[in-house]
Amino acid sequence: MKTSTLFPIFFNCLSLLAACTIAHASGAPGQPDYVTSEACASCHQQQFDAWSGSHHSWAWREPAAANVLGDFNSAEIEHAGFTYRFVTDDDTYAIIADNADGKSTRYPVRYVVGVTPLQQYLVETEPGRLQAMDLAWDTERKRWYHLYPDQDTSAGNGMHWSGSYKNWNARCAECHATDFKKNYEPLQDRYRSTQAEIGVGCEACHGPGEAHLSWAEEPDAFDSGRWSGTDAKGLQSVYQTADAASEINVCAPCHSRREPLGADSAPPGTSFDDHYRLSLIRDGLYFPDGQIRDEVYVYGSFLQSKMYAAGVKCTNCHDAHSYRVRLDGNGLCTQCHNPSGNPAFPTLTKADYDSADHHFHPQDSESARCTSCHLPERDYMLIDGRRDHSFRVPRPDLSEKLGTPDVCTGCHKDQTTAWAMQQIDQRFASSRIGRPHFAEVFATADQGVDADSAGQLVQIATDASMPAIVRASALQRLGNASFSIETGVIQRLQSDSSPLVRAAVPRVLGSAPEKDRMAVLEALLEDPLRSVRIEAVKIALSITTSRFSAAAQQSLATAMREWQDSLRAKADFPEIQMVIGGAALTLRNLPAATSAFQTAVTMDPQLVQAWVMLARIEAVAGDRAAVRKTLETAIQANPDNAILQQALRDLVDSGDNSR
Repeated sequence: MKTSTLFPIFFNCLSLLAACTIAHASGAPGQPDYVTSEACASCHQQQFDAWSGSHHSWAWREPAAANVLGDFNSAEIEHAGFTYRFVTDDDTYAIIADNADGKSTRYPVRYVVGVTPLQQYLVETEPGRLQAMDLAWDTERKRWYHLYPDQDTSAGNGMHWSGSYKNWNARCAECHATDFKKNYEPLQDRYRSTQAEIGVGCEACHGPGEAHLSWAEEPDAFDSGRWSGTDAKGLQSVYQTADAASEINVCAPCHSRREPLGADSAPPGTSFDDHYRLSLIRDGLYFPDGQIRDEVYVYGSFLQSKMYAAGVKCTNCHDAHSYRVRLDGNGLCTQCHNPSGNPAFPTLTKADYDSADHHFHPQDSESARCTSCHLPERDYMLIDGRRDHSFRVPRPDLSEKLGTPDVCTGCHKDQTTAWAMQQIDQRFASSRIGRPHFAEVFATADQGVDADSAGQLVQIATDASMPAIVRASALQRLGNASFSIETGVIQRLQSDSSPLVRAAVPRVLGSAPEKDRMAVLEALLEDPLRSVRIEAVKIALSITTSRFSAAAQQSLATAMREWQDSLRAKADFPEIQMVIGGAALTLRNLPAATSAFQTAVTMDPQLVQAWVMLARIEAVAGDRAAVRKTLETAIQANPDNAILQQALRDLVDSGDNSR
């Protein structure tokens, strides 16, 4: 089967997404059902009580009086010329807000989200479609505030609260619910979402409890054969191995910045990399040295740490049910970092870290806390402080050179990074000041990859002592710059132990001979993890299918279906419509590309590149009137945009319709 016959079938299906729906069974045969957290309380009261007041329990709740923390006593807040009001009518909480057309509309509050330091509110703009309001309640300072005060979130803008980026069903619900099913229907552009339980309940981490409950009620009569994947007590095999990686795998899906590969909650305990593609260390999300920048949550930074490499797991520091830290103050860290060490981590350097000889600050002061220097905090949603879990040592020399955050001058605001460098160099015999760091290579490459920086990126990618996320991020930069690397290096990386590295390999195949590219892709198309297979199939678009072996063609077809399913599952994402459009263009499928780009600009009128691509497709068809209409509509939605103005001159005013 040739590319011309296989791939258009795939993308013709995507162009008909409006006619496709995804059927979700209530549960596969032999699988236990969900019973909700309340069913666990009678036997596990202590754990249930700890969970009940946790952030997981508060992740999504009904708008009962005990759950609504905001002031709905006719409170008001003005933003961008509109006055929002928060009212209570007949025991119903409501928000007076601007709708998608800018008209004042009353929206009953359907759900509340969060408890501290802020609480958000969900409203229903049409049956089944939940939207997260941009107005939040500051639970500590007792005030309403806007989450994006410096952004254009006005009606008609893609970032308006009623738009796709603020849609709860698509963007948030999976991590705020137990067993969430999105159930998006493209034909009607409608959601029929379901969940076993709102909020992150017991079964979100332990798996469905029907079988275990059956065992608890009648242990002697329990028949473990009624369900698959359960043990003698009816428990799911969520923790596949008794190690840190297995536990972290349960936490990572929600505590990470990642792209989902499907529409629904992943079954607890299944491989992260089979259901998600982790966002790597790139400009905009992280600083070049790997410090958190945008809202990347925890997993990506923790993967960079020596603690992760040593086998530290989440519950070494956090209680498994309340999710609070196990010990207050420096006691949390000194349970391991002390003169006696910890037998569980034999490679630790034994020393007294909780002393002025190490931290050089007054004992028991805020500055003497381990977290102040090694887990710096950054605010998101304006007031929500979250800590960087890479557990790095301060490197003011990198801050001096690259402008990365420096914890020293973050507190000592009257000093400079040069002062901080001097202080660290003088106080610590093993100071890292001046040592090479991947940050320097990443920062240079982000300004443009040349032969020198490409070679340095290859060195990082092949350095087994580096964290896998760093190595994969080096490969990502090479791929973005269309730099290919030696075939022998690629062949070693394609069998790397980390799926992050393997998934980054297809992008660096670049101008390698087709025979070599095919050999690498054939191996990656059979990878045990879906995230790797999907990345491989994207690059396979450039190769005629018939050139692959018969076995590889079967693997290719399977991976293509997986990618198709993944794109369909996220058809309500404008950025995914852009991916569909770009891939369709690669295959010369202009109708599919047109459909995708039109859907993208409907969802987000500020996607300038989608407007330009629509105009270029119309220009190829020689329809100058359509090109002008498209670009004028685009400019109306994006006044004074230089790219659209230039496109109008190039594609219409010049009369050149051949582009």
